Amino acid sequence: MNGDGSIARAVRGPAMLITVGVLFALNNFTPYGFSETWPALLIVFGLLSLLGRGSRAPQPPYGYPQNAYPPPPQARPPEPPKPPYSGGTQ
Repeated sequence: MNGDGSIARAVRGPAMLITVGVLFALNNFTPYGFSETWPALLIVFGLLSLLGRGSRAPQPPYGYPQNAYPPPPQARPPEPPKPPYSGGTQ
């Protein structure tokens, strides 16, 4: 997984299935029916969406190219010192 929200995508399905299972168990074993508890699905989905957005790198504004600014120029190594001028003719 490369950190672009894939963890949130990998967890979304199992989390939703577990939530549906818990809601049906509440329907069968408590006085709360599924018609009263289904908003929990929306809450879980919203939390997983927030998790996915928080783990992604920020996107540039719409209309700007991906590489709007060129990378900074590389620093050139300093040139070696020149030998001193001898003053003679050659």
